[in-house]
Amino acid sequence: MYKAFFHLTRNPFDLTPNPDCFVSTRRHNEALAALYYGVRWHKGFVVVTGEVGTGKTLLLRCLLRLLKESKDVAYAYVFNGRLSPEEFLQYVLADFGLPASGKNKSELLLDLSRFLVDRGSKKLSTVLIVDEAHLLSEELLEEIRLLSNLETTDDKLLQIVLVGQPELDEKLDSVSLRQLKQRIALRAQLAPLNENETRDYIEKRLQISGANLQDAPIFPAETASAVYQHSQGLPRLINTICENALITAYARQARSVMPEIIHDVAREFRLNGGALREDAVMGRSSEINFGQQTGAMLDMFSRLQRTAAHGPASDLGAAAEQGGHELHI
Repeated sequence: MYKAFFHLTRNPFDLTPNPDCFVSTRRHNEALAALYYGVRWHKGFVVVTGEVGTGKTLLLRCLLRLLKESKDVAYAYVFNGRLSPEEFLQYVLADFGLPASGKNKSELLLDLSRFLVDRGSKKLSTVLIVDEAHLLSEELLEEIRLLSNLETTDDKLLQIVLVGQPELDEKLDSVSLRQLKQRIALRAQLAPLNENETRDYIEKRLQISGANLQDAPIFPAETASAVYQHSQGLPRLINTICENALITAYARQARSVMPEIIHDVAREFRLNGGALREDAVMGRSSEINFGQQTGAMLDMFSRLQRTAAHGPASDLGAAAEQGGHELHI
């Protein structure tokens, strides 16, 4: 809806993790380097943790894209941590393309072992990636540790990547998982962006989406500061605030997003001047978007009616093409 108005080629603040929109920061670069290095050089266990909304899943999508470009890497990607050990093994084998239905735990482990040994003999890399790993039970984490016993005298046959919220660090610090903790070769932690990084993040996301940086800024410096104030530097909240701010600015026919728009959006999402309540943000997102989209649509149709009343029919078509040829956000 607002893309044509702001001369953009795509939605700059889409919440779907898309590697094409990855904006590198020092912390994200370090974490991605640790992930890739750990996998490619067969380091065994790699752990990445970060608060909700810091970009962990997007980081994994970037890693998966890099791995897909490598002909010698096979990976299983588990995104649901609430599985029993047997269900977990079945899921992993199925993702590797191995038959898993109807097999017991011993059969699953034997098939996985043969698969890893065969790939290892061919100097191929095999990776197990677990997202939302903070949800894994201690029992399942111990089962994953035992998978790391599949190794040769000089190499790990299975590379294991665990990504989760800070609760994962707390679990790994527990006495019962001390053996797993000692096997971790690389660890990285994602943190929220600072104010300068938030400003750069907004600018780069707009640039990726086709914005002309030579024009008047869509998000002036004081507006970016307001975004940081309410998001506290969490990329997911930055995206949510900026997306809704663009919708509001479009509805008001404002070429630049002023700080008051950011404050209005923050109030709608009950961010309370920087108090982070992501549950409220995500829970009410569809409701807020619907209301703002409706307002924008009514405004657009009002302008089209005025054009029809005071100009020829060709003007109506031109206005529709310019103002509303894309109805999806």
